[in-house]
Amino acid sequence: MADRAATDLASELASEKQLLLKADADIEAGRGRLHNQQELVNSLRNAGHNTVEAERLVGLMTDTLVEWERHRILIRDRVDYLERKKFQSDQG
Repeated sequence: MADRAATDLASELASEKQLLLKADADIEAGRGRLHNQQELVNSLRNAGHNTVEAERLVGLMTDTLVEWERHRILIRDRVDYLERKKFQSDQG
């Protein structure tokens, strides 16, 4: 029974670590897309175009990125918890 629990714990920890890696990659890609959109807004503004919708998109992208970062913190917290639990389980 203890072996099964340890295996389940290790599996869950590995899964959460994969989610953390994906969250990091998604956040990095999101930052790149946000930067590109900000550059586009600047180009449009410099060319005299209306940028209201483009600026609205920057705001939505920024809000989304904030939520992704919050979600990453939750994943990190779960990884930390599982690592402590695994350590305690390994100790006896």
